[in-house]
Amino acid sequence: MQPRQRVESLESAFQEDIGDRWFIPYIQLHEYEALLFSGIQCSASLFENRQSQIEILSKINAQFESPELINDGPQTAPSKRIIRCIPEYKNLKTTVGPLAAEYIGLITLRSRCSHFHEWVKQLEALGSALDATPREDHSGD
Repeated sequence: MQPRQRVESLESAFQEDIGDRWFIPYIQLHEYEALLFSGIQCSASLFENRQSQIEILSKINAQFESPELINDGPQTAPSKRIIRCIPEYKNLKTTVGPLAAEYIGLITLRSRCSHFHEWVKQLEALGSALDATPREDHSGD
């Protein structure tokens, strides 16, 4: 079974076990940093004088159908690849990671990461369902 199918199978099992339409499981394929590969060039502004390292990461990204599939072992996980090129990322993951995702933007993340996109689409549909649900008026309470 391929990684995406394994994750989708687990998500379905969680959904079935919880049995609540408001519960929308999401398991990130491999790790968060895979999403960052969807716009790895955006990281250049976060690391001065690291353009050649960003280019190496871009070439890694080009080898895969989707950034979500970048991983073939403990030493080749997305974060390990980034740390190998930009060692300071190791101590800055919690600050630089979210900033990089913000710079990349949701549109790019969704266009390059189909599993992530499908989850966000379900959340949006949930929001639309909430908007269409009549609410009780408590203004006089």
